[in-house]
Amino acid sequence: MKFQLKNILAVVAIALAFSSCSSDSETPIVDELAELTKFKEITNTTHTIELYAHMGALEQGYNEISLRIKDKASGDYVKNATVSWMPLMHMTMMTHSCPKSGVEKVTADGTLYKGNIVFQMPQNATEYWDLKIDYTIDGTVYTVTSVIDVPASAKQRVTTFTGSDNVRYIVAYVEPHHPKVALNGITVGVYKMESMMSFSVVDNFKVKIDPRMPSMGNHGSPNNVDLTQSTLDKLYHGKLSLTMTGLWKINLQLVNASDVVLKGETITDLVPASSIYFEIEF
Repeated sequence: MKFQLKNILAVVAIALAFSSCSSDSETPIVDELAELTKFKEITNTTHTIELYAHMGALEQGYNEISLRIKDKASGDYVKNATVSWMPLMHMTMMTHSCPKSGVEKVTADGTLYKGNIVFQMPQNATEYWDLKIDYTIDGTVYTVTSVIDVPASAKQRVTTFTGSDNVRYIVAYVEPHHPKVALNGITVGVYKMESMMSFSVVDNFKVKIDPRMPSMGNHGSPNNVDLTQSTLDKLYHGKLSLTMTGLWKINLQLVNASDVVLKGETITDLVPASSIYFEIEF
């Protein structure tokens, strides 16, 4: 009887051990759409393209956009596509594009593709943006185009200007999405216009910041760190000190690799704001 009990206990222990090992070795399921909201579907005869964003909509400025390609016949999402896109603003007298990244697969086994687009101006009653998406699956090329909504941002999140070097620049606010009373990481994109259809990332510049509260005597904040470019994502990163809630104007100066200020002014008693800036309110 004791022998049988020992055998039973041994079998139970082994079973538990195998169960534990099996559980530990299982790969956790990743929700690709966590914190993303679908804001539009674009269709052609073969596929439905689902577009996603963190805020569930686009706006004037920097937008991180994700997409999935759904096969209409099977209902499956495509995992092996090569994707590119072209945003176009249709104005009354001209058509132009804007800064944009490539479209990359988020994970090897997933269905999500991601990139970013900087809409430097909003739509209006007579002028609009559309988005053309080209993609290739197993050697077959597909395309789809649709009008997209790009309303004006509530606060200034992008500034377009001509520098003292006669180059047209676009500087776009990226993060923080949810600023706090603290020393926040701040991220900005800097681009230049090569032509109406081509915009490139600007390398090795500096973005100086001077955050102020206009409604509170235009006071500033301590310990801010000017933004320099990261070699990893090509965006500009620094530190933004916010000492209280409310509306902040982040005064900017764009400085080239030779330490020459191309646009923007130093804040003084006589110069309360720079000609280029962002606004945040929290």
